[in-house]
Amino acid sequence: MKKSGILNRHLAGAIAELGHSDGVLICDVGMPIPPGPRVVDLAFRAGTPSFAEVLDGLLDELAVEGATAAQEIRDANPEAATLLDDHFPWLELLPHDELKTLTATARLVVRTGEARPYANVLLRCGVFF
Repeated sequence: MKKSGILNRHLAGAIAELGHSDGVLICDVGMPIPPGPRVVDLAFRAGTPSFAEVLDGLLDELAVEGATAAQEIRDANPEAATLLDDHFPWLELLPHDELKTLTATARLVVRTGEARPYANVLLRCGVFF
């Protein structure tokens, strides 16, 4: 039995299948998810697990070379914006409608229980070397 890191078997398996430049969307409960990407739904109750918890857990496991979020996050959810800025000083911001369109390109979507607006980020996997 695995004793550390991501214990959810579906999420751990999906992460193991990712490669360089694959997209991973970490999203709140309200983000529309298009058909296509593999989805691991972690939402249990509103707020659980939080966007921050899932982001931190995934960043412990993933090499990331790019991150994109909705520009609306700055005004609507300053706490999440600060979190993303702290992790990704090179964060790219797009209008929310453009981010929603990009979700179709993700290989993996991880849905959190986050119930605050615009708590979404599309990560682009890098390499660890």
